[in-house]
Amino acid sequence: MRGRHLDAYSAYKRVASKDHINAYDREESSGLVNAKGIGNPSWRRSLPHMLVATLSSFLFGYHLGVVNETLDSISMDLGFSGNPLAKGLVVSTCLGAAFFGSIFSGWILDGVGHRRAFQLCALPMIIGASMSATTKSLWGMLLGRIFVGTGMGIGPPVAAIYVSEISPAFIRGTFGSFTQIATCLGLMGSLFIGLPAKDIVGWWRVCFWVSTVPAAVLAVCMEFCAESPQWLFKRGRGTEAEAEFEKLLGAAHVKFAIAELSKSDRGDELEAVKFSELLYGRHFKMVFIGSTIFALQQLSGINAVFYFSSTVFKSFGVPSDLANICVGIANLSGSVVAMILMDKLGRKVLLLGSFSGMAVAMGLQVTGASSYASGSGALSLSVGGMLLFVLMFSLGAGPVPSLLLSEILPGRIRAKAMSVCMAVHWVINFFVGLLFLPLLEQIGPIVLYTIFATFCLLAVIFVKRNVVETKGKSLQEIEIALIPPQ
Repeated sequence: MRGRHLDAYSAYKRVASKDHINAYDREESSGLVNAKGIGNPSWRRSLPHMLVATLSSFLFGYHLGVVNETLDSISMDLGFSGNPLAKGLVVSTCLGAAFFGSIFSGWILDGVGHRRAFQLCALPMIIGASMSATTKSLWGMLLGRIFVGTGMGIGPPVAAIYVSEISPAFIRGTFGSFTQIATCLGLMGSLFIGLPAKDIVGWWRVCFWVSTVPAAVLAVCMEFCAESPQWLFKRGRGTEAEAEFEKLLGAAHVKFAIAELSKSDRGDELEAVKFSELLYGRHFKMVFIGSTIFALQQLSGINAVFYFSSTVFKSFGVPSDLANICVGIANLSGSVVAMILMDKLGRKVLLLGSFSGMAVAMGLQVTGASSYASGSGALSLSVGGMLLFVLMFSLGAGPVPSLLLSEILPGRIRAKAMSVCMAVHWVINFFVGLLFLPLLEQIGPIVLYTIFATFCLLAVIFVKRNVVETKGKSLQEIEIALIPPQ
């Protein structure tokens, strides 16, 4: 077995990494499975730990949408109803804080581990939501949103890495998709809970209080969840890693799992990762691929659709409540289908299909906004195109990037590299949200939607050329195949 491993590893020097992972798969994967001789571990063991982790994704979605239905009520109660800048700050301060939270998430995760990182994600969300729920002024609201945003920034990278590291390889894609589903449920939950805000005075305070419950559950339940065995192994705590593997996979799979970790150990796991290592050298390509996928995800215009869908629907006389429900159902439906297909079709196929479908959907919206369509035809093309766009996004471009990055980034730099890639996501997200409406007024929907469609097509080309398939492979197999020796 060791001989096979060395042969496959040395083959990297002779072939490109994209070809090598296929060669490695032919040479090694069948041998590894047969070496166990005991089949796949039960997914039921790691399921509870994964579900607790996805509470952070639920909170992420909830806080993204909590001010959607309640912002008018908040502005009236706190005395800034005639101030559009103040309204914008209530939204943007949260996004800005999320950027800083994501930047530091990698260092937090490497320093204290996954369980404590989740608790440090939940704590500012509890504090911030409580401050927002009890404040009597705009400044109190903004301070609360800063706390919440910090937790929002920490949560997504920690959840993606944790789920990938505790999940059996054969079902890692399915489990990874749960984070996207949880985000959808959080978004829809905040919209439904916020509906009475227009009729009941002070209801917006209840909306913030509600979010403290799942945050508290996350913080408490993490005390009973498994720590990532990979993180423990990197710290030289092999005995504890074995105990956590037994909890997650069963006793019969512990020795094989530890052997897998040992194969990707290059002797530098305990060395501190320098920021410069992420920007050049042998790790740069993986960080570049991850950052570019996140950038293209945001430049496709998806969050412009999420943020301003109700405005588009209103222009056709469709109530905003109905618009939000339709967008939420499309998002959730696609995420469920992606969960089913992730470990069957693979990550690359879903990404290619998703971005291609998004380009087609944007084409429908361009047609709907043009002079070729009018009346009911324009309504059908614009609204139908928007819903199709959200559906296609949730099939791949939504759930795959975080999962894929947690798989292709090597264990030593995984947390810090993920935080850098997520920071790119937040920066592009911020500017797309900031510039969408001004650009829509300046250059019109036809040109703007064409630009979004072009970015979707660029994403198809980039994924086709740079992304390798990772379904069914252990994290160690992927790392050995993709990262050249020093």
